[in-house]
Amino acid sequence: MIKFFLMVNKQGQTRLSRYYEHVEINKRTMLETEVIKNCLSRSKDECSFMEYKDFKLVYRQYAALFIVVGIDQTENEMAVYELIHNFVEVLDKYFSRVSELDVSFSVSEIHLS
Repeated sequence: MIKFFLMVNKQGQTRLSRYYEHVEINKRTMLETEVIKNCLSRSKDECSFMEYKDFKLVYRQYAALFIVVGIDQTENEMAVYELIHNFVEVLDKYFSRVSELDVSFSVSEIHLS
């Protein structure tokens, strides 16, 4: 099961976050900081899956954006890895070359509606 979905820039700023389990706001901030630090510190030669606390992280980098998904131990990492790619393809089709600015704009539009 997917626990959370994050979209982060190279500076470590969260651009989009969605949680599928209840996590208190102050714990979300700490969780995001630790997860982002772990993903950004890895080299491109390292695997895009890692164990973190009681769940796994699956991430992909697209230009200046990192997409990180937290999953439980029973979830298939490759399926989530492909899910991330499909999500980015949909964004790319919709925005015709998605960028960090597009994501920030679309998130603010969703919250305003």
